[in-house]
Amino acid sequence: MTGRITSFARDGLVFDVRDEGPLDGDPVVLLHGFPERSTSWRRVAPMLHEHGLRTLAPDQRGYSRGARPAGRHDYAAGKLVADVAALVDAVGGPVHLVGHDWGAAVGWGLAMSRPELVRTWTAVSVPHTAAFAQSFLTSTQGLHSTYMGFFQLPFVPELLAGRGLFEAWLRRAGMDDDDLARFRTEVLEDGALPGGLAWYRGLPFGGGGSVRRKVTVPTTMVWSDGDGAITRAPVEATAAWVDAPYELVVLEGVSHWIPTHAPRALADAVLARIGAA
Repeated sequence: MTGRITSFARDGLVFDVRDEGPLDGDPVVLLHGFPERSTSWRRVAPMLHEHGLRTLAPDQRGYSRGARPAGRHDYAAGKLVADVAALVDAVGGPVHLVGHDWGAAVGWGLAMSRPELVRTWTAVSVPHTAAFAQSFLTSTQGLHSTYMGFFQLPFVPELLAGRGLFEAWLRRAGMDDDDLARFRTEVLEDGALPGGLAWYRGLPFGGGGSVRRKVTVPTTMVWSDGDGAITRAPVEATAAWVDAPYELVVLEGVSHWIPTHAPRALADAVLARIGAA
């Protein structure tokens, strides 16, 4: 057991952490997605605390004020995964891991490359990286991911965000007024948007062969059929990339923003995975 972890350091960067729940509880690391921060877990975490679990939700690279390097290479997948590995080391042992959106992509990377650090893994919205990549060739997933190419453009997404057009896109993607208020305060006004976009801009420099490994830790995939960014095809294909107990949980009528829009269902899925282990 460690004391409260409010921050950790790696690679000259300092990351902020929300460490909550029983200090002696089994640790659960919660990884947020784009364009959100650790507060995206504020409705899920208390439900885990009620079951004696301790949660640690970091503001990841590009989001923490002390961890906003400027270069695209600084956001290569391997560095994002290594950041989370450093947090697990700070905790002092393997953790239950949960990740949404980009946090799920990083979680898959950690579960593939450092399985000894992960007791259980719950991926939210984003499927296994190999299943996702293959789906661009075998389904309509590519049509739903065109925004990823747009985010590669320098300055333009930031310019549109300053004019309110980014918020309009997020609303069409399912964000509600509360979600958008957090986006304005925690991402736009705090200067975290360039760092968040850098995760997309770093895509050409990450991955490699590691994205095609099978996961060997107990895994649950949680996906919602109202997700406009992730289609069913790569979600269904994910089972073939898990060589361990696996479950797919499909939430009906829920948007992409599962942690804030369906916290009870997500917490139940996490607790079921942890309990099964």
